[in-house]
Amino acid sequence: MLSNLPWDLILEILGFSVGVLYLWWEYHANSKLWFASIVMPTISMWIYLRKGIYADFAINIYYFLIAIYGYIVWTRARHRGDDGSTKKKELPITHIPGRNLFYCTALFFILWVTFYCVLRFVTDSSVPIADSFTTALSIVAMWMLARKYLEQWLAWVAVDAVCVGLYAYKGIFLYAVLYAVYTVIAFIGYRNWKRKMLEGS
Repeated sequence: MLSNLPWDLILEILGFSVGVLYLWWEYHANSKLWFASIVMPTISMWIYLRKGIYADFAINIYYFLIAIYGYIVWTRARHRGDDGSTKKKELPITHIPGRNLFYCTALFFILWVTFYCVLRFVTDSSVPIADSFTTALSIVAMWMLARKYLEQWLAWVAVDAVCVGLYAYKGIFLYAVLYAVYTVIAFIGYRNWKRKMLEGS
């Protein structure tokens, strides 16, 4: 009986729902977003593997691990008080330092070329350029998010916009809709985080 259920559609709907919740928490810079970041990769890996989007399948292993790291960094940050004592304080939103931006940019291009070569010559992927692009930039963007850098939103704008076309092309229409929403919200999220950063929250 269970084998007759449309599991691909069910998982897409579940992944879509968790993704909306994740987006809400990310927009508000709420550390709960990392719990959604643990659930989503589990769902997405099954979908991507069946659809032949291999790089996105592989990156979800990284997403799972970075979610744990991100939660720890966001919630276990330390702040030294005026009296010299060290207290827990949630990690503040900041601009990415210039040196880190250089390293992130270099890493992105290295990963993009590497993933493209693997997808082009080792797998039967029909979308090696787009798949490798979103995978490489997502790896960098997730680390930026884990460090709570404002500019992570700009990286997600690029990732999400490409994903809309990629998922629509591969017939994963609910995810295409989800990433279209992500693209719009990324612009709004950037402004919201910038306001919070200037307010010191």
